[in-house]
Amino acid sequence: MKAVILDAASLGPDIDLEPIRQHLDTLDVHDQSTRDQAADRLAGAEVAIVNKVVLDAQTLDALPALKLICVLATGTNNIDMAAAERLGISVKNVTAYGTASVAQHTLMLMLALATRLPLYQRDVAEGRWNESPFFCLMDHTTLQLEGKRLVIVGQGELGSKVARLAQAFGMHVDFAARPGNEAHDSRPGLHDLAPEADVISLHCPLTEATRHLVDTALLATLKPGVLLVNCARGGIIDEEAALEALRRGRLGGLGVDVLPVEPPREGHPLLDALGEPLNLIVTPHNAWITPEARQRIVALTADNLRGWQEG
Repeated sequence: MKAVILDAASLGPDIDLEPIRQHLDTLDVHDQSTRDQAADRLAGAEVAIVNKVVLDAQTLDALPALKLICVLATGTNNIDMAAAERLGISVKNVTAYGTASVAQHTLMLMLALATRLPLYQRDVAEGRWNESPFFCLMDHTTLQLEGKRLVIVGQGELGSKVARLAQAFGMHVDFAARPGNEAHDSRPGLHDLAPEADVISLHCPLTEATRHLVDTALLATLKPGVLLVNCARGGIIDEEAALEALRRGRLGGLGVDVLPVEPPREGHPLLDALGEPLNLIVTPHNAWITPEARQRIVALTADNLRGWQEG
């Protein structure tokens, strides 16, 4: 059986592909591929292994030998699922591979914002500690997480893991109702919980119901100083509205690991604002990248391949 990996470099250079090789006769590995290269590289292969390369209907129609697509991620939006179904091609994804990694990153953002780390690092770099009349700097009021209220949107495996870590710091955790399903959910919605929140953390998918879930109207209901963390998907918050709220002090801190377009080749207002004295952190969609999480993707993909072979 022949398989082709189209974008192995998306997993990083230190990942062992041997668990996948064990189930195959041949494995061709390409670090990167364009949409136009995909059809040629997959010619004759029964299995396509892909992370972000787009496999559209035109490409799939040109691959009569293809029987299985293994996606090295949870999202399958880069695959034309209707075309795959029409052609009898199975599509298998992986889930819950980076729970510990993303939860850890979420808490890192939360703790860094609570301690005003971006602001104090700027002060130290600019020599203000050297000139202080006292032994410390205390120009930026920090937030003690113990006893504070954390509102989480998304009570899946990841949101639940973040909740457990936050509870270890003594925080009180509330889960908001699933956006778009508030009428059938016994939990309060985010708009009901937000006014009492000290920290809001987002762990839900990007859908029509969650696009700009945190917008100007919701931001206006927050008490001053709230921390907002987004390790889910860009666009769940209105980033420009959140930036304005941060500048005005409505938000006490903003930390995001995601932007609406990635990589942000055309720039983004949050990136421009990193030069300002704000309690702002932007990380490059790398909450998931611990070696353990990336190797777990390989193990789960090998499981998907074996399961498909066994029928």
